[in-house]
Amino acid sequence: MTTKDRVLTEALASFGSRGFDATSLDQLAAELGIRKQTILYYYPSKVELLDAVIDHSSADLAAVLEEALADAGPGWARVEAIIRSVFRLALRRPELLGLLREVSRLGPPAATRLSDSLDPLVTRAREFLEAEMAAGNMRTTDARLVLLSTYSTVLGVATEVEVLRAVGIEPTLRSMVIRRRELLRFLHSALVADGVPD
Repeated sequence: MTTKDRVLTEALASFGSRGFDATSLDQLAAELGIRKQTILYYYPSKVELLDAVIDHSSADLAAVLEEALADAGPGWARVEAIIRSVFRLALRRPELLGLLREVSRLGPPAATRLSDSLDPLVTRAREFLEAEMAAGNMRTTDARLVLLSTYSTVLGVATEVEVLRAVGIEPTLRSMVIRRRELLRFLHSALVADGVPD
């Protein structure tokens, strides 16, 4: 792995766990065993480093979701494949989902950059939902609202450790499997039209 890639990886871990404001270039350099000037050689500012992390991470996320969809069947199976892949990310790469949460908190321009990067996936998801609704396979509602609600719910259930603890759920592997199963059951009953087979 090149030094530039190591900087991106470490910045993602820090931004996704500690947050952008709590991350310093000095601290990143110390954790990498390099000088701060080395980071600045590749990324002239902390904001430019964040931009690079967003670009790299959104491409990673898109690839994971595309892979999940490639193996999924039609209809509800596609929704389920996406949910399962996000929960796998929460276990294997929690910093990636933590970055999504952090960038949303930061707002523009970082959130706009992430939104623009993921827009092709969001457009496809909306078109898929609208087509399923038009075919009578899913309940008719505002597809954009479904996407927003699902995104917020999945991200919260998969990543908000302190909120989970506050409501008495210890964030273990077992509890994550249960949360995923319950969330899928909830979404299935909310989205899939009556009488449509799984």
